[in-house]
Amino acid sequence: MFDITKSKIPGCLELQPKILEDARGRFVKVFHEQAFAEHGLETKFAEEYYSISSKNVIRGLHFQLPPMDHVKMVYCVEGEVIDVVVDLRVGSPAYGQHAIFELSAQKANSVYIPKGLAHGFCVLSEEAIMVYKVGTVYSPKHDAGISWDSVGIVWPTSEANLSLRDKNFPTLAQFDSPFIYE
Repeated sequence: MFDITKSKIPGCLELQPKILEDARGRFVKVFHEQAFAEHGLETKFAEEYYSISSKNVIRGLHFQLPPMDHVKMVYCVEGEVIDVVVDLRVGSPAYGQHAIFELSAQKANSVYIPKGLAHGFCVLSEEAIMVYKVGTVYSPKHDAGISWDSVGIVWPTSEANLSLRDKNFPTLAQFDSPFIYE
């Protein structure tokens, strides 16, 4: 159904589905409940949404706090992005570290992000559409983030376009993490 590549962040995976192509175009299956269950991955997603962003936009680094923290699966259906996750789980062998993935409509790959990780991305193409499947509904009270430039990520732009909200998140060093590695 798909190939799985582990990242240096425990539980964070890159999923590469099979791509079917013919004269009509392409067909990609991004989710299959039984296949996800067989690999111990979340199968119940409460919401799905997408964002449209232009070149050099950086979104992140976002997450939701407990008890509304969630598993997230992200993929790019138009364009290309550099996708980044940061481990915020106290006790994790990768705490404070980040992993980088290249997501694109052409590759049709996705990133499976367990609870306790911050997520963000930078748009490389003129425009990108990112789809997010999340395990809990959006909760403004639990919505949080850490500063995009506080964990040593080398972003692929010197002209970062960020929201005011994302610019004002605390640094990783200032963040008192409620996430525990299990």
